[in-house]
Amino acid sequence: MELRIYNTLTKVQEKFVPIDSKKVKMYTCGPTVYNFAHIGNLRTYIFEDVLKRVLEYGGYEVKHIMNITDVGHLQSDADTGEDKMRMGAKREHKSVLEIARFYEDAFISDLKKLNIKLPTVLPRATEHVEDMINLIKTLEEKGYTYTANKNVYFSIDMFEDYYKLANLTPKELQAGSRVDVDPFKRNPLDFVLWFGNSKYENHILQWDSPWGVGFPGWHIECSAMAIKYLGDYMDIHCGGVDHIPVHHTNELAQSEGALGHKWVNYWMHGEFLILDNGKMSKSKGEFLTLDRLIEKGFDPLVYRYYVLQSKYRKPLTFSYERLEEAKKSLTSLKQKINSIINNIDEFTLKDEYKIKKYKDEFDKYINDDLNLANGFTVLFNAIKDDSLNNLEKKILIEDFDKVFGLNFIKIDTENKKIDESKMNLVEKLLKEREESRKNKDWEKSDKIRKLLLEMDIEILDTREGTKWKVKE
Repeated sequence: MELRIYNTLTKVQEKFVPIDSKKVKMYTCGPTVYNFAHIGNLRTYIFEDVLKRVLEYGGYEVKHIMNITDVGHLQSDADTGEDKMRMGAKREHKSVLEIARFYEDAFISDLKKLNIKLPTVLPRATEHVEDMINLIKTLEEKGYTYTANKNVYFSIDMFEDYYKLANLTPKELQAGSRVDVDPFKRNPLDFVLWFGNSKYENHILQWDSPWGVGFPGWHIECSAMAIKYLGDYMDIHCGGVDHIPVHHTNELAQSEGALGHKWVNYWMHGEFLILDNGKMSKSKGEFLTLDRLIEKGFDPLVYRYYVLQSKYRKPLTFSYERLEEAKKSLTSLKQKINSIINNIDEFTLKDEYKIKKYKDEFDKYINDDLNLANGFTVLFNAIKDDSLNNLEKKILIEDFDKVFGLNFIKIDTENKKIDESKMNLVEKLLKEREESRKNKDWEKSDKIRKLLLEMDIEILDTREGTKWKVKE
């Protein structure tokens, strides 16, 4: 089934064609680690996790890079305000790096609680300043920069079609980015690549550079780290919709300016999570953390389930009442699933075609720009289908959960352990297979092997008997 995704750059849903036929290079904008991630941030990371899971479900190997911003992100995306890391250090009377490591660990903990797969690499900005300097030097050599007041600026007038990602006019972009007047900018939308002249005395994190002691701008960080780990061409770049008009527009301009060619084939963006009083904002102190939801009695996977019910490209309004409804719905669903996996009395497939039909239908929906709402409908229909036995239902539930990530049938892949109900089923199937082999019923033996593979269980026939393991 071909995957179709909405591309922010072209403003249409397109067939996904990777650069490499079976490998996907994906970059997602990570957190600025000066405070806890709020649940609006986490909605974006859930969307990106689903995208990765859909790609992997389709057989792709995904190389996923997500940055950790621990220097250089000012309050405004447009080079104004105070450095967020400095703000965190002042607030908590700790060093910048103490703040960075604490909130980085908290962020990774949140990802794990939400069953979000960790990126292949989580590079820190502070460990890649040399890469940023080298990228700025390339831009300087190609005539995209100018230096004023000891700062190095990117001149957007030197880059053709600067406005193509946001699809906004210069006036609209300027209004949307809340640009303060910087008398040293030739164009109000020019942005800083290197700060050599911070308005704050004794700025904490600074490095030597060809332009003097200073620190990198926020936008250059992502470009430098993405190019370092993914090369000069990338399949997918993701983030929140708030990144489109400034951060991603600037990333695209500086990266394509330095490389001299198209950089990213597909740009994908998740919409906001909205409170009753508007979008969540850390700067205003109006935000909820995952730990706050846990304190209120909600399992993190209830929040994941809540998010998965909505299209990633539509704003989602949050309320505790709606989250409570999601909790009840997920509890009911898990009760039905537990009833199925604890009451398996048939150990052969009656109709492989019917299982394939459900899988094909599920595949069709998730490949339609990540339509998980319809994917859940397929799951519910399979659970209700009396023509399927419980083993067949269990196979489908486990298969679909590779995308949902809701731990319907929990496997501890790190320790290669499986839950008791699955262990019992595996043992029963192995006994049945052993009997069929003794009776030289090779067709049934092969059918059970195939069935176990559907359950991510690999078996190996040895002189010492049949052995099995959880599939890597």
